[in-house]
Amino acid sequence: MQRRIRQALDDALPGPIRVLSLCAGQGRDLLETVPDHPRRDDVSGLLVELDERNVSQARSLAQEAGLDAIEVVQADASNTSAFAAGVPADLLLVCGVYGNISDADIANTVRHLPELCASDAVTLWTRHRAAPDLTPAIRQWYVDAGFEEVAFDIEDGFLFGVGTARLTVPPPSYVPDHHLFDFVGH
Repeated sequence: MQRRIRQALDDALPGPIRVLSLCAGQGRDLLETVPDHPRRDDVSGLLVELDERNVSQARSLAQEAGLDAIEVVQADASNTSAFAAGVPADLLLVCGVYGNISDADIANTVRHLPELCASDAVTLWTRHRAAPDLTPAIRQWYVDAGFEEVAFDIEDGFLFGVGTARLTVPPPSYVPDHHLFDFVGH
C-alpha cells in the first residue's frame, strides 16, 4: 500500500494533493509514507475512523510527523457526510473495508466513490483473496463506476491484493448523507 501511495504522490500534478481515507485505522499507510516524501508539503487530507483508540494513535502519528494539514476525525465512514471536509479527493484510500462488508455493499460503495473524487483522482483499495476470491468482481465494479485500473498487486505469500484505479469520467457532485455500507456482524 505504501508503495502505491508513494507512486500516486510522485505522479500527481503540481500543486495541492488532497487525500481522503475511509476507515483509516491508525492511518499508518499514509502517515508513514508522507513524512519523507518530496511532495509532503503539498499533501492535505482527512482520515475518517470510528474507533477512538485508532483515532488517537493516528492523531499522534500525524502530530509527531509534523503533518498539520492532515486531519483525523472520529466518524462513521459508512455515511458520506463524514467526508464533507475531505472532498473532492485527489487520492482516495479504501483499505481494510471490503473484507468487512457484504458483496452488495462493496458494489454500492464502489459505485458512489466517484462522488468523493476530484478529476483524475487515484483510488487505492485492498481486499483479501480468500475463496471465493471477490477481487475480480471488485476490479470490474471499479471499471463500471468510471475508473481505469492502473494496477492490481499481489505478492507471493500474502493473502491481500492492492488495487489502484484512476477516475476517467467527470466526477459527479458530492452527495452528503448517503449510506454506503454496513459492517458485517455490526
